[in-house]
Amino acid sequence: MLFGDVSEELARRVVDALRQVTDIEPPPTLVRISSRSGVDYQCDLAMSLGKRLGKPPREIAAAIAARLDIADIAEPPEIAGPGFLNFTLRSSWLEERVTALNDDPRLGAAVTSRPRRIAIDYSSPNVAKEMHAGHLRSTVIGDAITRLLRFAGHDVIPHNHLGDWGTPFGMLIEHLLDERPSGPYTIRDLNGFYRAARSKFDANEGFATRSRERVVLLQSGDEETLSLWRHLVDESARHFALVYELLGIGLSSEDVYGESFYNPFLAAVVDDLTAAGLTEISDGAVCVFPDGFRNREGEPLPLIVRKRDGGYGYAATDLATLRYWTEQREVTDLLYVVGAPQAQHFAMLFAVCRAAGWLGEEHCAEHIGFGTVLGEDGRAMKTRAGESVRLSDLLAEAISHAADVLASRGDLSPEVREEVARAIGIGAIKYADLSGDRERDYVFSWERMLSKNGNTSVYLQYANARIRSVLAKADQDLAGARVLLGHPTERALALALARFPEAVGAAIAGYLPHKLCTYLYDTAVVFSRFYEQCPVLDAEGPGVRGSRLLLAELTAKTLSLGLSLLGISTPARL
Repeated sequence: MLFGDVSEELARRVVDALRQVTDIEPPPTLVRISSRSGVDYQCDLAMSLGKRLGKPPREIAAAIAARLDIADIAEPPEIAGPGFLNFTLRSSWLEERVTALNDDPRLGAAVTSRPRRIAIDYSSPNVAKEMHAGHLRSTVIGDAITRLLRFAGHDVIPHNHLGDWGTPFGMLIEHLLDERPSGPYTIRDLNGFYRAARSKFDANEGFATRSRERVVLLQSGDEETLSLWRHLVDESARHFALVYELLGIGLSSEDVYGESFYNPFLAAVVDDLTAAGLTEISDGAVCVFPDGFRNREGEPLPLIVRKRDGGYGYAATDLATLRYWTEQREVTDLLYVVGAPQAQHFAMLFAVCRAAGWLGEEHCAEHIGFGTVLGEDGRAMKTRAGESVRLSDLLAEAISHAADVLASRGDLSPEVREEVARAIGIGAIKYADLSGDRERDYVFSWERMLSKNGNTSVYLQYANARIRSVLAKADQDLAGARVLLGHPTERALALALARFPEAVGAAIAGYLPHKLCTYLYDTAVVFSRFYEQCPVLDAEGPGVRGSRLLLAELTAKTLSLGLSLLGISTPARL
């Protein structure tokens, strides 16, 4: 039984047929899902080859169709319009494929034959500061991509690049030594200390000088300084862990690689770039000017690797980070889930690393950018006082809103209601973040994200729970059931279920979780139409009840697995 991506299998067979027509290598994307009624898949290859072969596209399409070996999967292809090849899957094949999915925990999704070793940088909060709404996107998107890549069979190593080094810590530690506040300090204490230290740093040159000197002591290993620094890091790590646990994020202490971790490598980065002839001194700073990067005045843009005071900025740390992961950890791919405004920085970073030989042809480095979370006023999300919204407060509010929705449910115990409220609230926040194109900003709206209608996690969670309720009422063993496609909505649902591997593949290919979200929503909508038009519990005819229950079972499995790949749980009861 063929499992995996149906469009890829059709494409493979199209290529086999094309090679009997010409030796021209086809483009990578050949067969796409079709939205046209009565057509399941479509191929526009013939039109792209018309000029190259000097023949009408319809003639090329006919030549390919004549040599296509797809009788086991699809009906004979239709040549449409200027040269499209249209494919319709055989219902008998679709019945067999979808029936077989019930015995496959991966629901047809194949494991990659070319596993990669991937380092992915996401979340990356700053020590001594509470996580805020601005950290939400990197954390949620990074976690979803990690789950998807691992599901596909890749070796994925998350690294949480904490901001735990440099001038802010000299400033903060100097403030603590000045004020000697009684400890131990909570993360909210540290927030307040940081604001006070920043005000002093900006207003008092003497304090600023002492803060810079404190950084030197920190870097040189002064024990008193290090002791305070460790306390800042430990309390922050405790806070981060609580947020990750509440949000259902897989990052742990083992995934932490703070800026301090890379500090011992910084001098070697500068030395090696200089030895390679890549550095220049500009205004006293050691810089690299990668080819192709210029400012608005047309002047070359620098990547500053060592400042004129001898200190290192985040560019040096990022260079050391990339070099560490490629050379010492031998990763093939480096992914950075960081906001879109950093696109130029990463482009310059990758260019320098390629020039230095730290990124070779075998490596792939990619910045996975994303837009901003906006309030309903269309501006960056803030509190009424104009401060960043604490992420822990946001998550608690989400659970509270969900609990209000469940308040009237007398059939749920307090413990179950609490668990379900968490699943709904946290799921709503994650799905709202993941369901739109990550490169765009999105408006944070409780009303929309907690709606039981439309493309929300709540809609999908309720769909799954309703299906589970139907299956419980049916109380039928589906071990020997087979899918039978008699009604159009049965076929539409079966086709949607068969396309799960394609949805996962599309989400992974461009690091675009919203493509999986869209697929899950569309599948739930198709199921709703099926359930309205095809009696399930009261189905009549040999095998029809079992078939429809099996389609329902597979829909619930698909929704549950798909949402789990996004880090969202699916309670059995809502």
